[in-house]
Amino acid sequence: MLISHRVEGTALHVTLHHHLDITTRAAAALAIADLVHTHRPHHVTVQAPAGDPTPATISTVLRAHHTCKALGIPLELTGSTTAAQRLFAANAG
Repeated sequence: MLISHRVEGTALHVTLHHHLDITTRAAAALAIADLVHTHRPHHVTVQAPAGDPTPATISTVLRAHHTCKALGIPLELTGSTTAAQRLFAANAG
């Protein structure tokens, strides 16, 4: 299982169960986009696995961010290292 999710009120919480690689990135990004389009949440949180993320993990979170941004939905990355948070923030704009 690549991801799991739960909906709490108007928030969608997505958990990445392990760091992604090139073979799993597209499937995870598509699954997150489908969840966002299905549930139309007011806020999305993506919980990253512990440790330094792989480029494919960051890419997937950024794709989810762009999907959410296009719909006016804020996305927050949680559970990642400070360096990953900075990388996400620098590329999410």
